[in-house]
Amino acid sequence: MTAAAPSIDQLRELAVPAPLVSYWPQTWGWLVLLLVLLLIAGMWATLRWRRWQRDRYRREALARLDTLGQALADPERRLPALRELPVLLKRVALSMPNAPEVAGLGGVEWQAFLARSAPRPLPEDFAAQLFTVAYAPDAQVKGMPDAEVRALFSTSRHWIEAHRVAV
Repeated sequence: MTAAAPSIDQLRELAVPAPLVSYWPQTWGWLVLLLVLLLIAGMWATLRWRRWQRDRYRREALARLDTLGQALADPERRLPALRELPVLLKRVALSMPNAPEVAGLGGVEWQAFLARSAPRPLPEDFAAQLFTVAYAPDAQVKGMPDAEVRALFSTSRHWIEAHRVAV
């Protein structure tokens, strides 16, 4: 008897062999390292989230400051925008975590508080400019030079962005 010649229909796929190296760590040290790294990453993410939540008042104040800055170009909205700037800074100070007693501060005490919490020195007359913007007659506020107004807004922006918070 002669053997039949093999046909292509008789071919079958070979089974895939098991991997030669396990993907699971072979020692418990790697597992401990992975857990430690996950714990550190979780703690870092939690701290960043808490800081992001804590700085919400800054983001809202900066958004409002941008709105006020845009209102300066419109002559009808310029005066109300300038009048709101000192109020905005006071609201920021009141919204600080562990807020110090700033509601009653004015004049020299307000300037001292702003200077203490600022990362770099503020202009000596910053509080006086804010006082002028808040309480001076409308004609005097409207007559403020644009350079002075821009400097006041720039200093206010820097203070809002970078003031120190004692937590």
